[in-house]
Amino acid sequence: MSTGIARNATTPATAAAYDVERVRRDFPALRQQVHGHPLIYLDNAATTQKPQAVMDALQRFYLEECSNIHRGVHYLSQQATEDYEATRSKARRFLNARQNREILFVRGTTEALNLVAHSFARPRLRSGDEVLITHMEHHSNIVPWQILCQETGARLRVAPINDAGELIVEEFEKLLGPRTRVVSLAYVSNALGTINPVRELVRMAHARNVPVVLDGAQAAPHLKVDVQELDCDFFTLSGHKMYAPTGIGVLYGKAELLEEMPPYQGGGDMIRSVTFEKTLYNELPFKFEAGTPNIAGTIGLGAAMDYLEELGRENIAAYEQELLDYGTRALSRVPGLRMIGTAREKAAVLSFDLPGVHPHDVGTILDREGIAVRTGHHCAQPVMDRFGVPATSRASLGVYNTREELDALAAGLRKVTEIFGR
Repeated sequence: MSTGIARNATTPATAAAYDVERVRRDFPALRQQVHGHPLIYLDNAATTQKPQAVMDALQRFYLEECSNIHRGVHYLSQQATEDYEATRSKARRFLNARQNREILFVRGTTEALNLVAHSFARPRLRSGDEVLITHMEHHSNIVPWQILCQETGARLRVAPINDAGELIVEEFEKLLGPRTRVVSLAYVSNALGTINPVRELVRMAHARNVPVVLDGAQAAPHLKVDVQELDCDFFTLSGHKMYAPTGIGVLYGKAELLEEMPPYQGGGDMIRSVTFEKTLYNELPFKFEAGTPNIAGTIGLGAAMDYLEELGRENIAAYEQELLDYGTRALSRVPGLRMIGTAREKAAVLSFDLPGVHPHDVGTILDREGIAVRTGHHCAQPVMDRFGVPATSRASLGVYNTREELDALAAGLRKVTEIFGR
């Protein structure tokens, strides 16, 4: 059974060429011990560790060019502005957007989705209209749309998933009706690892003139993303899930749509001129970047994008696919373990349940072995309800994880089963 990214003829070569030990040396946090054991960090879907290159970029900003951006004429301000805007160019290339002005800096995917919901969708929704999402969404891609529907009288529709955690595409298409005004869905599920067939879904929606928002928080760290080829109308990512600092993310939007949208917040760079009678707004992308931004975090995001490009995103995808397959096999040999999310196309997430053992107990015992996993509902309670569990344990993979770490995870889980007499 295939459990991840579709392979091609070059995958074995690129995976074999990947030097994970060299990569691990780039991450200082991995050198520490936890409870007397070397740290095994398998919580990358929540947040990733940071390479030295990102830490150096942050330190350089604060030590050498700490200043506010855009309006300063002095040297430090000009240097900070140059580095900040350089990240916008890097993000444009990283996503293959058409123009820099289509790249907005936000705090992360959550803020980006709220921005789209309230600035783009709100003016377009009327009572009886519909917003279409899927059953595998993160709360950040549910709650903003619920709020909007409650305020406008619109209706939230939810496309179902099957027992493998895959979107039922035929049902999704049936729900695309004459009152559908926007589709918003995860490219990759954070709770299941499912990779949605987003190209097909975008085509379906666009055939009905319905715009599409892609939550790319879990896609950007693992897959090569081309927003022009996807033809999505909006795409979001969170820096901290792709080896960058916390509190920084990107919202991509097609320029013609962003031009029509009203500002999301007021103040700072989003203005051109202000009087007590009227405010004229700035041009894109600054219209949506109110106040002093996370300058250091943005520069750190640029360093993280440079780092991923240096590793090669095709190489990362191939290596993580091999690791996911290996981990799936290793965990399948743990007595009683049930995998939650067995889609044919998956990214680097291993969610599982040990019947009779609460996931928090699983996480606590693994922690004593130096193994960090995430336990809980993963901000995806409807997914948990769909599979009849209150929570799962989730091991999520990154560029620095190894087969040996997955062997240790499997051994730790066998220890859990022995403790609980399973």
